[in-house]
Amino acid sequence: MGKSKTKNQKKSRANAIHLAQEDFGTVPHSFVFHRGQIGKNVSQLIVDMRRVMEPYTAESLKVRKKNVLKDFAAVAGPLGVTHFLIFTKTENSVNLRLARLPRGPTLHFKVSQYSLIKDVVSSLKRHRMHDQQFTHHPLLVLNNFGMPGMHVKLMATMFQNMFPSINVHKVSLNAIKRCVMINYNPETQLIDFRHYSLKVVPVGMSKGIKKLLQEKFPNMSKFEDISELLMKGANLSESEAELDGDHNTTELPQVYAGRGNMKAQQSAVRLIEIGPRMTLQLIKIDEGMCEGNVLYHAIIEKTEAEIQEMLARKQKKLKLKAERKLNQERNVAVKKEQRDENKKRSLEGIKKKLPPKAGEEGDSDAEDPGKEEDQAAADHSEDDEVEYYRQAVGQEPDEDMFPASKRKKGPGKSPHPFKKRKHSSERGGRMDRGPSRDRTPGKRGDRPGMKDRKFGVKKERTMGPKFKVQKGKPRPGFKRKPQSNAKPNASRGFKQKRGKGRQ
Repeated sequence: MGKSKTKNQKKSRANAIHLAQEDFGTVPHSFVFHRGQIGKNVSQLIVDMRRVMEPYTAESLKVRKKNVLKDFAAVAGPLGVTHFLIFTKTENSVNLRLARLPRGPTLHFKVSQYSLIKDVVSSLKRHRMHDQQFTHHPLLVLNNFGMPGMHVKLMATMFQNMFPSINVHKVSLNAIKRCVMINYNPETQLIDFRHYSLKVVPVGMSKGIKKLLQEKFPNMSKFEDISELLMKGANLSESEAELDGDHNTTELPQVYAGRGNMKAQQSAVRLIEIGPRMTLQLIKIDEGMCEGNVLYHAIIEKTEAEIQEMLARKQKKLKLKAERKLNQERNVAVKKEQRDENKKRSLEGIKKKLPPKAGEEGDSDAEDPGKEEDQAAADHSEDDEVEYYRQAVGQEPDEDMFPASKRKKGPGKSPHPFKKRKHSSERGGRMDRGPSRDRTPGKRGDRPGMKDRKFGVKKERTMGPKFKVQKGKPRPGFKRKPQSNAKPNASRGFKQKRGKGRQ
């Protein structure tokens, strides 16, 4: 079991993590993505550019069709993203927009030519590219960006801010594994973008000794003495016999990774291209984030009067937009007030329709003035029926004859009486109902056989005297239709054939 860390070790580790997070937050970060429809080659170019911008870029950024530029800008703030590299494709060319967050400027480039990493690597005899090279940011080298012109200085500043700055007094040489070189041609106004891998080898010794230091033993069958290998350097291929001179030889201030690379010794720096490769042409520069005034345009040139007129037209549009927004806010406020007023009136109407509670004071007539009139009309109709029965029959009606006239209807009760239902437990299933109340003949509701009727039992109804039906004679009350076309000898239910009958 390993030893537990001491308090000082934990404190130093936490301090190192804190410093690393601060350094990570101060360096520039980037998003590389596309807008619109692009082909397979441009998609691969985007992947290669993410490889160049590592490790301070979104390596696995997912882009959907419904995403807009505002979505990326909203996410960029919390993540500390400072630059956007946006690729688009038209029918004629491939374009690149290089934008600085959050307020611009934006540089628009036309990609005249480009080559992918796989194309560059396949053209080399011996390529040198491994994953450890991409753990540190590349070294930026700008060439010919000291030319006069506002757009040239702006391009140089933009390219410099895309990559982290290097402190030459504190930098470690082993952290520099790659190099990005950007060259500006003032005659053609084209920009060459190249990506290289760095290799440092010692100089001042024969090629045979270099080969031995690299643990590569040549074929010495043709040599008579070992000194021939050290002095002549035979059996070396043309690719191994690279010529180093003053243009790539320097004295190392630190010990560099590799056999023979010692401090204060002469070493040669070699560049091996790993791609991608692009040729760019600056088209225009916008003041804002993919919008705003045009600071520079390589194709269209405008006079000062045209620029002022364009600015005045833009200010007018902005003023109209502000007025429309103000009117819209005012209309929204008016509609909200109307909605609240309608809601208040609706609540007041609902309160008036509700019946008063027991503890509330108020007159029921004021709540519903037509209720008393309806009740009086119903009582008057019942009195008319009772009076009509007296005149027609000549005697007083029973109490059960007109039950509605007996009781007075209270406020809020239904004019029709409800019938009390009995549950099955009270009835006991199909049990006999109690004996019906005695009713005198002539009363409403009396029917023959209803006195002894049981619930659920079907009584046979008397249909009067039975008639005895004789054979061949119809029942009384039914008439048989005469069959005019029937023949006496024809059997019942069958049609007789035409022609001679049976004899």
